[in-house]
Amino acid sequence: MENHKLVAGHLSALGTILIWGVTFISTKLLLKDFTPIEILLFRFIIGYIALFLVYPHRLKTKDFKEELLFALSGLCGVTLYFLLENIALTFTLAANVGIIVSIAPLFTALLAYFFEGENLRTEFFIGFIVAIIGIVLVMLNGSYFLRVNPLGDILASLAAIVWAVYSVLMRRISRFHYNTIGCTRKVFFYGLLFMIPALFFVPFHFDYYAFTKVQNMFNLLFLGLGASAVCFVSWNWSVSILGAVKTSVYIYIVPVITIAASALILHEIITWVAFVGVLLTLAGLYVSERKTVKIVKQIDV
Repeated sequence: MENHKLVAGHLSALGTILIWGVTFISTKLLLKDFTPIEILLFRFIIGYIALFLVYPHRLKTKDFKEELLFALSGLCGVTLYFLLENIALTFTLAANVGIIVSIAPLFTALLAYFFEGENLRTEFFIGFIVAIIGIVLVMLNGSYFLRVNPLGDILASLAAIVWAVYSVLMRRISRFHYNTIGCTRKVFFYGLLFMIPALFFVPFHFDYYAFTKVQNMFNLLFLGLGASAVCFVSWNWSVSILGAVKTSVYIYIVPVITIAASALILHEIITWVAFVGVLLTLAGLYVSERKTVKIVKQIDV
C-alpha cells in the first residue's frame, strides 16, 4: 500500500508539472490583453472560487503559529513567486528566468536539509548539474547566447528561493493532517490578500472587452482551474507524500514541457541543441531520483 502511495505521489507531481509547463504559453497569449498582475489576480480568484465550491468548509487552525505558516506559504508560493517571476521577465530574457527558476530544487534541498533534516543523496547533486546543463541547452534552443542582466536575474533567483521556502512550509503544513484542498484554499486566500498592496504600484485596470474573447477566457480558466486550483492541490499532496526535495526535482522538466508546447502551439522551432537538452534534463531527473548513497543530517527531536 505504501509503494502505491509513493507511485501516486510521483504521478501527481509529474501531472502537475506537465500542466505547469504549458502555463507559459497561456500567459504569453494573455499578455496581449492583460498585464502580469491582472493575470495573476484573475487566475487565483478563479482558483479560490473553484476550491471553495469543492470544499466550502472553514479550515480552522489550532493556534497562531499554524496560521502564520499558512500566511507565509501564501506570501511565498503565490504572491512573491509569481510577482518576482513576472517582473523579472521585464528586465531579462525569458531564457534567463526559465533557467534560474529551474534551480529551485537545489534551494529546496538545502532548506529541507538544514531546517527539516531531510535526507540528501550525492546523486541529487550529480543529477542537478546534468539537469541544469540540459535546461540551459533547452532554453537557448541554439538561437542565442545567454546574456546576464543583473536586476532581472537577481529577481528570478529570488523567485526560485521563495518557491523553495514555500515547498518546505507546505511540508510542515502537511504534518497537521488537514484537508489538502482546504489547506490550498487558505494559502490562496493569503496569496490574494498579500497581492492587494501590489495593485497600487503596478498597472491594473478592468477591461470588459478582453474577457469577451474566447481565447482569453479559455486561457484564464486553464490557469485558474487547472494550473492553480487543481495543480496546487496535487503539488501540495505530492509534497506531503514524497517530501519537499523529491517533489521539487520535477521542476527540472518544466523547460522541456514549455519548449515542446511552444513548438506545437506557437510553432516555434526546436533545434538539435534543445533536443539534446531535453535528454540531459530527463537524465538529470533520473539520476536525482536514484536511491543510493544518502547524506543525512542529524537533528534533535
